[in-house]
Amino acid sequence: MRTAKITRKTAETDISVEIDLDGTGRYDIATGVGFFDHMLDQLARHSLIDMTVRCQGDTHIDDHHSVEDVGIALGQALADALGDKRGIRRYGSCLLPMDDALVRAALDLSGRPYLVWTVDFPTQKIGGFDTELVREFFQALSTHGGITLHVDALHGLNSHHIAEAAFKAVARALRDAVETDPRKADAIPSTKGAL
Repeated sequence: MRTAKITRKTAETDISVEIDLDGTGRYDIATGVGFFDHMLDQLARHSLIDMTVRCQGDTHIDDHHSVEDVGIALGQALADALGDKRGIRRYGSCLLPMDDALVRAALDLSGRPYLVWTVDFPTQKIGGFDTELVREFFQALSTHGGITLHVDALHGLNSHHIAEAAFKAVARALRDAVETDPRKADAIPSTKGAL
């Protein structure tokens, strides 16, 4: 069973995350940050990873701690659910259009976290949500999931579309990378013999 449950409690947030890598994209998300919930819904739906996320955070200050800490917990859950990564495809990529936005995501479940982020937003806010938090989420996910992640916005006029395309593109890339490779279902996908 490629599942994981992570709980994380600090003075700023109280988070629980449950995932199933072999799901159908079911989601039950409540972080207290409406736009972020919408993005996590997209992440689950398009990755086909079942996700339950609960976060109680200090949103009276701002949304930063909640968004970053959910990224940390989701990254830890992904790493836990993947185990030794035996049989996975390891790599995934997606070029995703959404109206005016075109975002490319490519990732490697290498165990070596690295984020390359070339995404510019034309506005600082999407409703009440700070657009800079999109990068903060993916930085935390990459770092704690052990993911090499490249996200590039090639086009985009609308901040909502750019952010949503980024989440969907990463989701589609994750879907490919966590899939079991039927030709190598018992092998760790590395010449090193470990990831």
